[in-house]
Amino acid sequence: MEKEQYEIVEVVSNTQKSQFFAVVDRVYAQDPQFIYPLKGDVEAVFDPAKNKSFRNGMARRWVIFDAQGLAAGRISAFYTQRPKSGKRGGIGFFECIQNDVMAMQLWDVAEKWLEEEQCLSIDAPVNFGDRDSFWGLMISSVNPTSYKESYNPPYYRQWIESRGYYVEIEQNTYDITESTFNYDRFSKIASRVMSKSNYSFEFLDYKNLSKYASDFVEIYNQAWAFHEDFEPLTQTVLLARLKEVKLAMPTEFAVFAYDNGRPIGFFIAILEVNQVFKQFRGKLGLWEKLQFVLKRGEINKAKGIVFGVVPSHHNLGIETGLIMKFHEGILKTRKAESMELAWVGDFNPKMISMLESLGAVKTKIHHTYRKEISENI
Repeated sequence: MEKEQYEIVEVVSNTQKSQFFAVVDRVYAQDPQFIYPLKGDVEAVFDPAKNKSFRNGMARRWVIFDAQGLAAGRISAFYTQRPKSGKRGGIGFFECIQNDVMAMQLWDVAEKWLEEEQCLSIDAPVNFGDRDSFWGLMISSVNPTSYKESYNPPYYRQWIESRGYYVEIEQNTYDITESTFNYDRFSKIASRVMSKSNYSFEFLDYKNLSKYASDFVEIYNQAWAFHEDFEPLTQTVLLARLKEVKLAMPTEFAVFAYDNGRPIGFFIAILEVNQVFKQFRGKLGLWEKLQFVLKRGEINKAKGIVFGVVPSHHNLGIETGLIMKFHEGILKTRKAESMELAWVGDFNPKMISMLESLGAVKTKIHHTYRKEISENI
């Protein structure tokens, strides 16, 4: 007996975009743990004017409809042409009601397009853009979903693995609180670094934002230069991002390290805004923005988003100095009771060891899957 072929439509019109988001309402209707991602954040991924990934790639997305004509699943596929590793595909923003046939038909469409585009591999479920957003399949979690973090029903895992995908990266998330923080040990280690006259650690000052943006870019472009397909960051791009997150990033949440005035490292965190955004059901209009301003004082958690030290200063204890300076700011302002540190890959055992010695506890696991398709071309 042939399986029913459901209607699949590419998302192009505004109506189809609404149907793309309507899928989420169906999938998570009975899930009290689900927090809607901001629709504006998701739409920005598919907007060539906002997403730089379109400079070297392309994205498409589809919606599948049930027998009653209601949106029941969605998927997106995209690729980037990378200078060193060739054309690489990705699949993301997949959601589907618990229907095996619908799910497989969606993946068939996405994979077929990527094969036609002659991609060498597919990563899933991932974002068409930066790794710190909408990346990986949630495998386990004991905490609510944080901002721009993937959340999925458990049955997605079997679907993905049944199609020949293997785990490429295990992404770990850690939480640390004042009660678990191994202060005595790390204050001793950090004091040796922070007491040296050539080193200084300071908080961002919004009155001198251009200076700190320049310092960030200098550190970033050195610290990430050896990563695959690295693309240098510009001060113009960073300044725009800093202005966007200003309301969610108190000055004490951005710490910079210097060696005789030369920028050598940073640790940047933001307020865990989903503690307020969860009330907005994916909307962030003028009213929601006003509500956020009024309620952001209720947020009691920080989320670390980026940690970097220039190669010349690795293994010198700069990381511990940045952590202790951040801790100093938290104690002073009491703006957070705990902090989440996400995207700690299993390929970075040194970072995992440091976090666990700090007293951090693993709270979430996400998987990035990969499938090689070059042999099919």
